[in-house]
Amino acid sequence: MSDSSLPTLPAADRPDVAARLRDALLAASFTADGLLELLGAPAYAALARSETVPALRATRGDTPLETLVRLFLLQQPVPPARVAADVLPVQECLESGWLVRVGADEVAATVDIRPYGGLDGEDWFIVSDLGCAVGGAGGIGSRNEGVVLGVGGASTTLAGITVRTPVGSALDLGTGSGIQALHAAQHATRVTATDVNPRALHITALTLALSGAPAADLRQGSLFEPIRADETYDLIVSNPPFVISPGARLTYRDGGMSGDDLCRTLVQESGERLAEGGFAQFLANWQHVEGEDWQDRLRSWVPRGCDAWIVQREVQDVTQYAELWLRDAGDHRGDPAEYQARYDAWLDEFEARKVRAVGFGWITLRRTGAAVPSITVEEWPHPVEQPLGETIRAHFARLDYLRDHDDAALLEGHFRLVSEIVQEQVGLPGAEDPEHVVLRQHRGMRRATTVDTVGAGFAGVCDGSLSAGRILDAIAQLMGEDPVLLRDRTPAQIRLLVEQGFLDPAV
Repeated sequence: MSDSSLPTLPAADRPDVAARLRDALLAASFTADGLLELLGAPAYAALARSETVPALRATRGDTPLETLVRLFLLQQPVPPARVAADVLPVQECLESGWLVRVGADEVAATVDIRPYGGLDGEDWFIVSDLGCAVGGAGGIGSRNEGVVLGVGGASTTLAGITVRTPVGSALDLGTGSGIQALHAAQHATRVTATDVNPRALHITALTLALSGAPAADLRQGSLFEPIRADETYDLIVSNPPFVISPGARLTYRDGGMSGDDLCRTLVQESGERLAEGGFAQFLANWQHVEGEDWQDRLRSWVPRGCDAWIVQREVQDVTQYAELWLRDAGDHRGDPAEYQARYDAWLDEFEARKVRAVGFGWITLRRTGAAVPSITVEEWPHPVEQPLGETIRAHFARLDYLRDHDDAALLEGHFRLVSEIVQEQVGLPGAEDPEHVVLRQHRGMRRATTVDTVGAGFAGVCDGSLSAGRILDAIAQLMGEDPVLLRDRTPAQIRLLVEQGFLDPAV
């Protein structure tokens, strides 16, 4: 891989300079909240789309914050006098490579520095290559193979769904700019970060140092190659180069394997790298192949000894998919004939593999010693409430409960209706009874499920005080039903309400 056209990166072995630079940025309110206040919501949102004109218009003054925004976010050279020593340690930044001289009287940044708010309100900084803080419809700022992007929608999605319980060890596989390693450093004693791209490892070190996080164990290599055979982790996360593309033009995007083989390999090989009870969480793309059930395809990826929860969030036909990633790379702004040739190559690849569409979603594995693993593969394109890490952890905890309780034990159990659940009755206006009853979550996955009269009544009185069996006996008496028959037919509905997060075991 060549990165000769990319700027030389700042020194990664000068934590003292990184600390002083961080102090200067914070002192000037160069934070997510500070930028929002300075730029205003429209210009701030435009930055996330790689559109800089509104921010340029909002930073025409000479305050320290405006100067730092133009320097590190908008990549505009500025006179050194505007970044005096009381604003930024200019000389140290020049010596260690954060800044370079441009002409006789200006300095410029060598990397993009973007403020990023942690899940608990931390003020962090994500380092990336110039003009590559985000991709999106505007296209990345460089087409060099080894370019390192910053934070995009996929990065924040993975950060939001990751289970954040304290762990001894975490692995960020394909770390990129280091955002997942940065999050993991807050709740893992030891963090290992890998990438096939040495430039990404260098930038990860800068991100961690500039954010005041502990250094990670950085290792170069593809997938699990850098991991010793005897190493296991309590948490594995990866936002891999999951794009299904012809060839391997861009390291951050294209894994170089055929079809969705990279994602499949990542999932299948992660099982033996997980410690007992550990979680592995990935973003992935997968093919929808003619004549094949996509859910069966994904079930076949799950390694032995692991429970799995796989959620398909979006599906695109092959033309939409090709256009998305051609635009992400900025190919639409180049030579029209070259763009058409690349578009044709994508469609040729899909046609040869009988791929009709591509799915995108989340894959969560948990290592368990269960004799019969639980594998859930579902489509859920609806809005959810991030962060979802606790929702995902609770999902697997409920699976353990259901696996350990047969129907008789379930009826002896006590349950509580989860907070923020509302009941909706659907039917014709004026009708005596509703056609059906819907329970709807306002938190987490925000699911909705249809229940019968018994299910609605059961859920409504679940406060943990009575066993499920006693509640059903009371409902049977009110409805004039045989309590034995009601006990026989209701456990399946209770199991579904527990599995989907409407009821929690009161244990």
